Parts: sequence; structure tokens; C-alpha cells
Amino acid sequence: MDLVILAGGKGKRIQHLNRNKPKPMVKIKDKVFLDLLINHYSKFNFEKIFILVGYKSKIIKEKFDGKFRNFVNIECIQESTPLDTGGALSQIKNKIKKEFILINGDTFFDINNIEKFKKLNSNSNVGCMSLTKTKKSKNIKFNNLILDKKGYVKKVDKSPYINAGVYYFKKEIFSFIKKKKISLENEVLPKLIKLRKIKGKYFNNFFLDIGTPENLKYAKKILPKKIEKPAIFFDRDGVINHDKGYTYKFSKFKFRKNVINALKYLIKKKIYIFLVTNQGGIAKNKFSIEDFFKLHKKIKIKLLKKDIFIHDIEFCPHHPDGIIKKFKINCKCRKPSNMMIKSIEERWFYKKKKSYFIGDKITDKIAAKKSNLKFQFVEDDILKQIKKIF
Repeated sequence: MDLVILAGGKGKRIQHLNRNKPKPMVKIKDKVFLDLLINHYSKFNFEKIFILVGYKSKIIKEKFDGKFRNFVNIECIQESTPLDTGGALSQIKNKIKKEFILINGDTFFDINNIEKFKKLNSNSNVGCMSLTKTKKSKNIKFNNLILDKKGYVKKVDKSPYINAGVYYFKKEIFSFIKKKKISLENEVLPKLIKLRKIKGKYFNNFFLDIGTPENLKYAKKILPKKIEKPAIFFDRDGVINHDKGYTYKFSKFKFRKNVINALKYLIKKKIYIFLVTNQGGIAKNKFSIEDFFKLHKKIKIKLLKKDIFIHDIEFCPHHPDGIIKKFKINCKCRKPSNMMIKSIEERWFYKKKKSYFIGDKITDKIAAKKSNLKFQFVEDDILKQIKKIF
């Protein structure tokens, strides 16, 4: 399954507050709004993230195109002429294999169970959409919605429920979309509702829209507070898993005692989980970046089945004694440098004073100290250790 982000609009109402950048590139304090969206969704098991860009697309493409986040590759798709929210989707018809989650690039909706959301689908539907309550429904393009007894979306004269901007679609949706200027909210969705082709689910999760000056001002004030949490940074080998040297095969990857339970505990306590790991075996040609990605995608799937999220990860493939030329460097990211920690800090709101780094080497301790993070060497029972911290 893929993730698709609609990010092509001009955002006319907030342009004067956004220095004429694309709307999703607006800053929330010192963080880019689109970064915050990608943070939230890349922890799920997506094959790829497609960002549909239009207005001043170069700004988004320079930051995200060809990059990856949490082992999910990102590709920006640019429209040649303005196609609106519906027509923009037509561009990925041949890139989507089977199904995808679609989100608006100007709304934040704290949905944390994508799998349960997609299970609302049946053979007769093309997908399902999220509904939520809000007192500011006048600013939302598609409002006054309810669900009938069978869970299908209905448009009514008055309802506090609005479109929350998160959808699950099967590939059949493309039979309702042509490569022309067409609005998803004003044309495609009303047709699907009339034909009883789309179901929905009520959510009471945190929701905000940044499309107006009033809403943007509110978002800048409230969003950091809503998503800022304590974090725990882990080294990987010797901390999360048994370190037997250059672990890159899933069959050889063995979690240390009580690590799974410790991660479950952290999720329950609403603590961000970050990994920062030196992987010099890539530079030494012991395994490839592709091997590393393959391993972590399998780890990700295993943990997701237990409702455990690794929120973000940074790794260093370099080593001064490497044999692969492009990785044989004295880099700024390899611990004891703290560049990997800094990279995560640039993207995430987290409570540094309440956060920790757990590692097994002096290089971990030095990197933590450089970032003003409290540090502990990993103990035999990591669950007991973490319960003492949080």
C-alpha cells in the first residue's frame, strides 16, 4: 500500500503568511508542516510516498524528491497544468499497484490505525473516508456529513461532521477520475456518495486545518503542544538486538530480552522511539544499503503487528576504513558525532529535557552528551530499566 499526499495548491488565503511558498511548506515554529505529516505517516508500512505537487513545486521537490523517511521512498509527481485535487490523482494511476491512503497536505489528523481504517472497505466500495466533528466546518470544503446504518457516507443539510481528509482507496477510484481539472471534494466524492460507493468512519482524533490565517495561527500555537512528547533514542546493535557483528539478515536478527515488551511499554506511555545507528558494514561491503532497508522493513512489519511504531531512524553508512569509495569518509554523522540526533531534532517536536539515549558504547554516550540528552548504558533487563526512567 502507498501513501499519496495532495500538495499542489497555492494556499492563496495564507500566501502572505508563507512567503509565497507552497501551502504544505509553511513553518510551524521551526518545523515544516509537510515534514510533520510525513513523520506521522511514514511509521506505517507504506511501500512508497507520492507527493502530488503543483504551485512552486521546486521547493517541495528539492526537499523531498528521491529521499526516504523511515525506510519509505518519496517521489514527487508534478502536474504540467493545474488539475485540482481530483485531476492530480490521475497522474499516479499507473504507479499505484492496488491500494493507497490519500491525505490532504494542509490538514493534520492524528489517525493511528491505518489497517483498521482500510478494513471498512467491502467489494462494492472504492474506498472509505474519515469523518470528524469540528466547530469550524465553514472552512472545510466538504462538510455536513453523516453515515447511514450500513456505514455509507451521506451528505445532509446540517451535521457537525466533516471530511477529515484521510481516505483509503482501491485502484478502482481511477475509473471515476479523468486527467483533467476536477475537484475531489466538489465532484468526485459527491458522485461516489450518490452511487453508495464510499463508506466512512467517525473519529474523535485531534484534527486541524491550516488553510486560513485564523486556522494557521491556531495551528502554530496548538500543534507543537499536541505532538510534542518525550523521546528515547536507542542505538541498535547490542541494545535492541544481540550484536553478533554485521547483522543484516532478518533470520539472524534477534531481539534482546524484554525489548519487545519495553517498546510496547513506551508506546503505551506515548514516548517517541528513535533509532540512531552506525552501520559501517555498508562501507566495508559486508552488506548493502538495500540489505539494510530490507531488514528494517521486515522489522517494521513485525513490530507493527504488535502495535509498536519506530517513529524515525537515522543510520550512518560511512567508515574511514571502508572499501566502498563513496562511503570511505570521515563523515559528520557517524557517532560519536551527534549529526544523526540533530537530523531527527530538525524534524520532530519532542521534549528534550524528558528524553534519554540508551546505548552500549562510549561513542553513544558522547553523541548523547553533545545533544544534551540524558544517557544510560543498556542493562540486561531493558524493560525494568525503562520503567525506572518513565
